[in-house]
Amino acid sequence: MRTIIALLLSCSCLPGALAQTNIRDTTIALFSVHPSYAYQLPGGDMADRFGGNSNIGVGTFRKWRSNFLIGVEGSFLFGNEVVEPGVLSNVINSAGQVVDQDGLQADVFLYERGWTAFGVAGKLFPVIGPNPNSGVVVKLGAGYLRHKVRVQTQKNVVPQLEGDYLEGYDRLTAGPAALAYIGYQHFGNRRLVNFHVGLELMAGFTESLRAFNFDTEQYNIANRTDLLTGLRVGWSLPIYRRLDDRFHY
Repeated sequence: MRTIIALLLSCSCLPGALAQTNIRDTTIALFSVHPSYAYQLPGGDMADRFGGNSNIGVGTFRKWRSNFLIGVEGSFLFGNEVVEPGVLSNVINSAGQVVDQDGLQADVFLYERGWTAFGVAGKLFPVIGPNPNSGVVVKLGAGYLRHKVRVQTQKNVVPQLEGDYLEGYDRLTAGPAALAYIGYQHFGNRRLVNFHVGLELMAGFTESLRAFNFDTEQYNIANRTDLLTGLRVGWSLPIYRRLDDRFHY
């Protein structure tokens, strides 16, 4: 009787141990949320308007035991380098100043702002890493890219840059986009250190959402190819599926 009781007590301690998935030796299914940061360099038509920009993103994906994955990603891009010449040429006086409604010199700054949204699919190849759930990740995606020139007048009120007039200067542009990514995904054996790093290319096939630019006095009719290339690094927050291998008596 004592032997049977001891056996039952030892089995009662077993569920907690067996219920956990073994990431060290087994390919497992999981969800992951991954906030990230990238510094991007522009290409194509994007390089004629902006310099380098920062990109803060967040995404989530589902990885199956086959190491195929599917998910969604979104990001906010921002920078302070606008290189397109003459954006405010119509509101600058002969002294090279912008004057507000009170006749005082106004402080006007130009920034880059935008955002992206993608659906992605890919696969993890466990050729390197501490376990079969870590390795090289290749992803492709399709989605949307939107960007503009943010005209900030600080505390001054400049009538030429307010309300509907601002639409003649902000270069609002948007359109469908594609994403390509190759990098390394790490899920630690102890589930504490989880990160990803890789190279990323975004290509937007965009067009201007503003019919007319006030500074160039021209209509916007040309299609654009906007490219962004960068190195993305981020933290991964995995959610593991709990396996129920308990014995019942």
